[in-house]
Amino acid sequence: MTMGDPAGIGPDVTLAMWQDLHPNDRKNVVVHGCPAIYRDRARQLGLDVKIIEVDPDEAGPVSEDALAIAPLENPVTARPGQPDHGDAAAIIESIERAVSLTMAGKSAAVITNPIAKAQLYRAGFSFPGHTEFLAELSARLTGKRIAPVMMLAGPRLRAVPVTIHIPLRDAPLRLTADAIFQTGRIVAAELSERFGIAEPVLAVAGLNPHAGESGALGHEDEDVVAPAVARLQAEGIAATGPHPADTMFHDDARRHYDAALCMYHDQALIPAKALDFDKTVNVTLGLPFVRTSPDHGTAFDLAGSGRARADSLAAAVEMAKSMTSNCKEVESKPDGCH
Repeated sequence: MTMGDPAGIGPDVTLAMWQDLHPNDRKNVVVHGCPAIYRDRARQLGLDVKIIEVDPDEAGPVSEDALAIAPLENPVTARPGQPDHGDAAAIIESIERAVSLTMAGKSAAVITNPIAKAQLYRAGFSFPGHTEFLAELSARLTGKRIAPVMMLAGPRLRAVPVTIHIPLRDAPLRLTADAIFQTGRIVAAELSERFGIAEPVLAVAGLNPHAGESGALGHEDEDVVAPAVARLQAEGIAATGPHPADTMFHDDARRHYDAALCMYHDQALIPAKALDFDKTVNVTLGLPFVRTSPDHGTAFDLAGSGRARADSLAAAVEMAKSMTSNCKEVESKPDGCH
């Protein structure tokens, strides 16, 4: 587990989540962070959580009686609710180390706590977000190009945006049939391999209102989205659409698909968070390892207050367990788990 921004609620929800874990699960959690931050935050929140320091390279179960923290080399100075861009090196180190150890087989999955990109940008961080940075780290370690796919997965909806961290005005310009097709392929494959869904069904949203209204409200749905759906179907993937996005997310509509493929960031994230804000998990598909994260941000105003809820982080831990378990079953097959 990564530290996230130490001035945010990452330490709060980590401590609360760990305290509520079953003892058998507690010993499998290692946080790459600053031990002093977690000790101070536990005292501030009145949580009876013991902290132990462990070797970053330690693998396997650690302790069910204490939260294991692998200390970082870079210092951490931020206080609750007071972000400091001087902590950027430690935040990045935490992510890089978690990825490298997981890629080396020393941990089963990466669970990331929220970061504040504005603070990292001031320190020279050049990536739009976590998703893109994780893809770059994977590419460095594998020597292969990585196409990351962000999925918001909750109890009632899995939603995937094809275009992610770009201005809304740029989304139609970046949206291509190939991007939709490649995203759909990755989603279908990982729903099968990591989520245990044998024949996943994808519902593809239209870009324009009413999916373009046969061209009256824009031609992108006919010229870009529909051809991508046809290509997915030709690959043997059960894809339907383009569907009007305003009728895709009610109770009855969601019963007919396993994931919604959306054309831009908020088209996916708004329904996902509206339905299950506290239990939805951010999952990055297309990586050579399992990565999950809570779907909320750093919430600096709540840090140290005792009002931050750990539900989403707990769901991220549970989903990581489930995904790695499903992947182990697939690894025994000829094609393995990518």
